[in-house]
Amino acid sequence: MDQMKITLPDGSVREYPKGTTGFQIAQSISEGLARNVLAAKVGNEVWDATRPINQDTSIQLLTWNDTEGKATFWHSSAHLLAEALEALYPGVKFGIGPSIESGFYYDVDFGDREFGAEELEKIEQKMLELARQKNEYSRREISKKDALQYFEEKGDEYKIELLQDLEDGNITFYEQGAFTDLCRGPHIPHTGFIKSVKLLNVAGAYWRGNEKNKQLTRIYGITFPKQKELTEYLEMLEEAKKRDHRKLGKELELFTFSEKVGMGLPLWLPKGTMLRERLEQFLRKAQAKAGYDPVVTPHIGHKNLYITSGHYEKYGADSFQPIKTPNEGEEFFLKPMNCPHHCEIYKAKPRSYKELPVRLAEFGTVYRYEQSGELHGLTRVRGFTQDDAHIFCRPDQVKEEFIKVIDLVLHVFNALGFDDYTAQISLRDPENKQKYIGGDEAWERAETAIIEAASEKGLRTVTELGEAAFYGPKLDFMVKDALGRKWQLGTIQVDYQLPNRFELEYTGSDNQKHRPVMIHRAPFGSLERFVAVLIEHCAGNFPLWLSPEQIAVLPISEKYADYANQVYQQLQQQDIRGFVDNRDEKIGRKIRDAEVRKVPYMLIVGEKEQEEGKVSVRKHGEGDQGSLSVTDFAADFKQKVEEMMG
Repeated sequence: MDQMKITLPDGSVREYPKGTTGFQIAQSISEGLARNVLAAKVGNEVWDATRPINQDTSIQLLTWNDTEGKATFWHSSAHLLAEALEALYPGVKFGIGPSIESGFYYDVDFGDREFGAEELEKIEQKMLELARQKNEYSRREISKKDALQYFEEKGDEYKIELLQDLEDGNITFYEQGAFTDLCRGPHIPHTGFIKSVKLLNVAGAYWRGNEKNKQLTRIYGITFPKQKELTEYLEMLEEAKKRDHRKLGKELELFTFSEKVGMGLPLWLPKGTMLRERLEQFLRKAQAKAGYDPVVTPHIGHKNLYITSGHYEKYGADSFQPIKTPNEGEEFFLKPMNCPHHCEIYKAKPRSYKELPVRLAEFGTVYRYEQSGELHGLTRVRGFTQDDAHIFCRPDQVKEEFIKVIDLVLHVFNALGFDDYTAQISLRDPENKQKYIGGDEAWERAETAIIEAASEKGLRTVTELGEAAFYGPKLDFMVKDALGRKWQLGTIQVDYQLPNRFELEYTGSDNQKHRPVMIHRAPFGSLERFVAVLIEHCAGNFPLWLSPEQIAVLPISEKYADYANQVYQQLQQQDIRGFVDNRDEKIGRKIRDAEVRKVPYMLIVGEKEQEEGKVSVRKHGEGDQGSLSVTDFAADFKQKVEEMMG
């Protein structure tokens, strides 16, 4: 029998007979591994662990601990949900049922039946009953003609429509138990891996996202290989509800939305604006030390600007409609990106190699027309402010500049308590290069610079093919919050393409014209998204230096209002922010209200404090801290802030 060479993740090479499956390879390594294998990454593609391999390739055996293993598990769970629905509601029709970041969903047409969330528990029980049967997920190649005939007989117009877009010879069915679905896979070996099920909620979803189509019922769910993991997940969801930035943003009076202003366009209230401005001041100070020059650009740009940059071709359909002027044929766009404007600033005068790098920074507001169903608090909006900067440098400066930007991102994370993060090296998809602009040589140079810089900084990294921006590779920082959820925050990108498109130049030491390389970077990403993640990470208990209200001065009665105001004025002069609570309320009520507002320090003043020139200090969530003179409190406060900010 012909042999094939299989390269394992550690670089070792083993020989197996052609037709060996990923599961059999796992068995040859250890029975324990084989019991946990959910799928196999063969080359760059995830396959069923039971699918035969017939050529030399690399393989990674995927378990629940791998992101792609979880995705396979959850996609298989969507099929299990569909099988349960078909058993309970004969004649239902199915749209699509993908895995998502946490769990899965399936879009379902129940016909004339009324379907409500009260039926979810019954479906969960049916799913568990079917899972216990340990039915195999079986892959079958099928001709387009036979596939169409199958779904025509079932009367499922949704699958028939999906089949119209597929080429004959590339169509597969998957079967488990009594259920058959059109699917390219992959799937876990059998349903028995699924030990716990929770259907989370029901929503409406237009077929193919088009509101002219029929609205289907979207059922969201999540599954786990152990009941304990589901219990922990549901506890995390309860905690997440308490930390929801939309809820806390309202309670803490940080931001609001107005239908009259427009969906996805946040309005920052005074306290939220103070928080934003503190973040901006913090980064402006760090950027000034790092040699950045501040710039300001308009909120709109001529259509030709975005045609030159390539943004119109890539994002034109997702932008707001063009702004037409009285001049015939003249069109402007709300800017979707700041980078084309910064290219024109660089180009405003001749540049010498001695001037480079040129670092231009702007807190620039950009606009993208997100679909209304995708809007979500501050994490998905239509107008947002990026802490954007663009570094124009010589090719020999790229790696050094990239490392300096990494240092800046880590400085931001340290000051804000984000200490669990992974750097994702996002590269071009080698199998689909037409998605990107620019030649192979420039891409390879850019990718090498990122990989080497991340290695030299000792970052914990993962590499993702196909996740690069259309103009260049990037380093995305994936941050875990206090609940263990992953968020993509800071990003750094290397770009050889825009300097070409804008014909940017500098005069080199050889007195010849050369193209600079462009580095895009945004440590926060967007202020809106960053603030949302920060609210949920710290449950509204912001780091002391950032809190909009750092102190509340609480007089025990009206008699001490003047002293309370003196204390506050003294602290205000030390750049310590807060308020005096002069309401005619008992001190216990004032303390409770300050706790609800998550004010870090409460300074209580009465007769004794006034006589001694002191304040009684209470710390949010910790209680009494003793009494201090106002001067000593201010000194202690400022020392804590300095330690936090490094």
